[in-house]
Amino acid sequence: MPAPKLGKALKDKMQRGQTVYGTFFQYTVNPAIVDVLPDDALDFVIVTAEHNALDLAEFLPVRYALAAKGIACLARTHSREPDDVSKVCDSFDGVVVPYVEDVEHARRLAAAAVYRPLKGQALERVLAEGKWPSEKTRKYAIEERCANTVFVPMIESVLAVENLEKICSIPGVNAVFVGPNDLTTNMGIPNEYDHPDLVAMIQRIIDVANRSHVAAGSWFGKREQMERTIKQGSRFVVYSNDGSLLRESLEQSFTQLRKR
Repeated sequence: MPAPKLGKALKDKMQRGQTVYGTFFQYTVNPAIVDVLPDDALDFVIVTAEHNALDLAEFLPVRYALAAKGIACLARTHSREPDDVSKVCDSFDGVVVPYVEDVEHARRLAAAAVYRPLKGQALERVLAEGKWPSEKTRKYAIEERCANTVFVPMIESVLAVENLEKICSIPGVNAVFVGPNDLTTNMGIPNEYDHPDLVAMIQRIIDVANRSHVAAGSWFGKREQMERTIKQGSRFVVYSNDGSLLRESLEQSFTQLRKR
């Protein structure tokens, strides 16, 4: 039985203008946790080794468990190197790359994700001149080998926002995703997630991305902030993470129980 094309299904939803919903798995490597995920809650999960001591390979059992439940699994890299992006895309449904702000760098990251296995001089010619070794090679890379790959650059600096229109025009960019900690720090308002300047910046990002038919969104760990961003037009919704969701549930439940 062929593997489900969950990355392609996620891309198709976004291209149709639909909103997709996901969360981060930052600690969960036991695939049994997938059994308790509610049906129809998640379109995707982003596993991340960026801010912990884990390796992305440790999330592979979870990735396959998610696939069995019909949930796409993207991986956020720690590295911003094209070779590492290609490696991740060979094992997961897509890649989320942190702190992408330079347009040429973004082109090379996207190519590493969605032009696999092309590399070397042949890839340089595609990037410089748009000339493929053959039409057969182009179709193989884009329509077969990488058809299931989702590529999401993270927008985390003022320069990235200034370059956003060009980044969104790069072939293979399916969504853009704001990391509010880095972005607010870069803006001079660290961790002020309700600051009017951040709210306005996110609106600008969503509007620019929408003009290119690219889904956009921002991570938030508070539901009211996430709801605000959805009202702004976010279609790539990444809410909280496994650790925060567990803490929130325990706090709510046991605070009430201890009052009795």
